[in-house]
Amino acid sequence: MAFEKLELDDVEGGVRLRVRLSPGARRQGVLGAYGDALKVAVHAPPERGRANEALLDLLARTLGVSRASLRLLAGHTARDKTVLVHGLPASTIRERLAHAS
Repeated sequence: MAFEKLELDDVEGGVRLRVRLSPGARRQGVLGAYGDALKVAVHAPPERGRANEALLDLLARTLGVSRASLRLLAGHTARDKTVLVHGLPASTIRERLAHAS
């Protein structure tokens, strides 16, 4: 999949990743690029932060980092979200996403 178009911004404390989330999906996983964002689907419903937690858990497994290395910066109640990834450079994130799909 074409992950080279993903907008990965180096910021203080890590890399900012834009995500387009599909909650309540039948199939869970990293689906590919959605413009300059990463398209991700999770089983969890968009209720009481369940989908956000499922997103962060899925990204942690996919990127091979601890759950504590990820933080939701923006989009708590929206489909479009911004996640901060600590401890990995943008090139490694792109590579791991490519291998996961």
